[in-house]
Amino acid sequence: MAYSPLDWQALTTVELKDHISDSAIAVLPVAAIEQHGPHLPLATDRIIGEGILQAAVERFDDARLLVLPTLPIGLSLEHSGFPGTLSLRPDTAIDVLVDIGQSIASAGIHRLVIFNSHGGNRQIIDLAALQLRQRFRMLVVKANYFRYQIPQELVDAEELSRGLHGGELETAMMLHLAPDQVRQDLIEHFQSLEETVMADNRHLKPEGEAAFAWMGQDLNPAGVVGRASRATAGQGAQLVAHFAGALAETFRETARFNLRLLR
Repeated sequence: MAYSPLDWQALTTVELKDHISDSAIAVLPVAAIEQHGPHLPLATDRIIGEGILQAAVERFDDARLLVLPTLPIGLSLEHSGFPGTLSLRPDTAIDVLVDIGQSIASAGIHRLVIFNSHGGNRQIIDLAALQLRQRFRMLVVKANYFRYQIPQELVDAEELSRGLHGGELETAMMLHLAPDQVRQDLIEHFQSLEETVMADNRHLKPEGEAAFAWMGQDLNPAGVVGRASRATAGQGAQLVAHFAGALAETFRETARFNLRLLR
């Protein structure tokens, strides 16, 4: 039997109840509204996350997906030095995720995929997911798109290591998903602190084996880093397809998971 994803907020409460089953999966997209330098809009993480998710659900028909509205504002303290960035406090962000998860569990759904498109949300998702597991015996899958392995032919390892924010990866996907929102005349190679004064470091790097807490302006005055000037729309289309395939497979593995293993 083929299934199609359902828009949680478009259903009535009666219709939602009819779709609850042991294999049903709730999907919560989590993003951010924050600065992405001079060339990308504040909504970059939301646009990318929703674009990947849409492509992923089109590749998935193994079980019922109930897609919740995107949580657009997350934890963006590292970008708070730039106008336009919106951020919750860490405790608030964790509480919001736990409260939403509790509502999902109360509806009778115990498989939840939190699909995240912003690096700064990882820690709050980790902590919220553990609380939901401990309190409600939920399977909470933490799917951060940027944690999926990326083929070298799409983006090389050096750029993946240094282009942490607003670089080639994000710019390429935005050129594919929302080219009209990219200020293409302002795209450039935004050099990182890691490329300059920390170039000889082996361990101590912004996201290295020995990482340090950083604010966006610490890495580059524009608040973004990476070779955005190398990004293309065709590359972005391939990246979205790659991440969507990985996310769809994550949905399949989530559907197959035996909830009885959660004691």
